[in-house]
Order: sequence, then C-alpha cells, then structure tokens
Amino acid sequence: MDTRQLVAFCAVVERKSFSQAAERLGVTQPAVSLQIRALEKRLGTQLLDRSGRRVEPTEAGLRLYRGAQRLLALEEQLIEEVSEGGGELGGELRLGASTGPAAIVVPLLLCEFQRENPLVRISLSVHDTQTVVDLVADRELELGIVGAARRHRSVGFEPFFEDEVILACPPGHRFAGRTVGLEELRSEQLIVMQEGAGVRQIVEDELRAAGTRLRDLDVRLELGLQESVRSAVQAGYGIAFISRSAVDSELATGALTAARVDGIHATREISLVRATGRTATRAAEAFLSFARERLA
Repeated sequence: MDTRQLVAFCAVVERKSFSQAAERLGVTQPAVSLQIRALEKRLGTQLLDRSGRRVEPTEAGLRLYRGAQRLLALEEQLIEEVSEGGGELGGELRLGASTGPAAIVVPLLLCEFQRENPLVRISLSVHDTQTVVDLVADRELELGIVGAARRHRSVGFEPFFEDEVILACPPGHRFAGRTVGLEELRSEQLIVMQEGAGVRQIVEDELRAAGTRLRDLDVRLELGLQESVRSAVQAGYGIAFISRSAVDSELATGALTAARVDGIHATREISLVRATGRTATRAAEAFLSFARERLA
C-alpha cells in the first residue's frame, strides 16, 4: 500500500479539510484529492463523507484510519532503526509543554538528556495545554507535557509527575515561611493568573472546598500566566498562588519566599500526552526513561 496515500488520508481525517491537510503536508489541494481518490479506487469503497461543511470519515474510513496510524508509526520506527543501525542514540525529538512544566522542570531534563546523548536533536515548543494536545494529536509533536489532561479522541494521557501549588511572596513578606489562615489572606493583595490557567482552577476548587471564593479575596491584578505573575510578585506588587516548579530557582536564591494557607492543599498532576497508536521513537523512549529516573 502506498504510504503517501495513507499520510494524505490521515491528514484529511485529522484536519477535517482537504485544504488544511494540503497546507500541513506542503502540497496542493488537488494533489491531496488525487491521493484520496486513488486510495478509494484501490480499496473499492468510499472513505470520506464530503457532503457536510467538514470532511468526516465513513465507517470504513475510521477502520482504515486506525490501521493506517499503526502502519505509519511502524514505518517511522523502521526507518529510524535502519538509519541509526541500532547504535548510538540519535535522531530528532520534538516535544511541546504547557507554561507550567515548561518553566523549569522540562527544559532542565531536556538539557541533561541532550548532554548525555549529543547526537539527539531536541526541539521544545511552549503553548497552552489544548494547543499542545492538538499538536500531539496531529503528529506534529511526538510528546506533550501538560498540567491538565483534556480529553481528545486521538491522544492518551499518563501520569508524569506531581507539582505542588504554593503561595509565593516577596522577600521579607510577613507570610514568608509561615502557614497562614484564610482571614489573614483576605488582608493581602492577591495576584492571579488568567481564567483557564490550570493553577488558578486548582486554587479556586480548593478555596471553594474551604468555604471561600476567589472574589472574596483582595484580587486587583490578573496578569496572564505564570511568568508575568512570578515577575510581579518578585517586584513586590502582591502575593500569588503559583506552581512550585515554576519558581524553584527564585526560591533557592531567595528572590521569592513561600507560604502555606491553612486548609489549602493544592497539588496537580503533570501528564504526558502521546498520540494513540503511535510507536515511540528510540529517542522518545530513552528520554522518558531518563526523565522518570530523575523525577523519582
């Protein structure tokens, strides 16, 4: 079976559009249409329903899509093994991470891994969680590392590591190194992340369970994601709930201090995202083994 036809078919199924599939593959739309027609003619059945606004696979198309994913993954693995000859680890590893894991933990793991495997080329892109999941599903990234596991039919999630959410304070703040009550927290200006941020959702859930809402606190600044919040706290503009992994280096140098809030025990699971049916490359498997050993 012509794998070029399968690649074109899978791209149309994933993008639900001939034009977007062509853009992803770097070819013209007529070229993609020709590949699909040739595939349907060879198999003697219709694989795509073109009648609606979006292109959808038929029942036969869904069966082919699942099998094609396995076949293309096997081809990718075979090419890698032949080209590398099973010798020293090499190849390319393309990952994506959401802003929390991408702040400190993942880059350091990748740098250490690359130093031990100098022939591996590594590329890390940082996006919001849903974008990372979509890119893994579309096979533009091999692995994703995110702070919230959002369901997607084309990917699977598995636990990677746990991250603690702390109350970050400027140096010398009266909360530094203490456990404070909710009443004390009400008297301090709180900086928060934007709606939809994983850390904010976890904190709101914990506050609600403790009988308090975020709007009951003195929130005057909403500053996007963790990097901007971290900078504002460090500059002394307030305190903020934030991922410990995002401020580890600042805590170590004393640029920030940490406090705990009585009754708030916020942790979140950082998840690994992989495309369903995709066989991992040697570089990906080696990195995951390396990372789990370090994180343990």
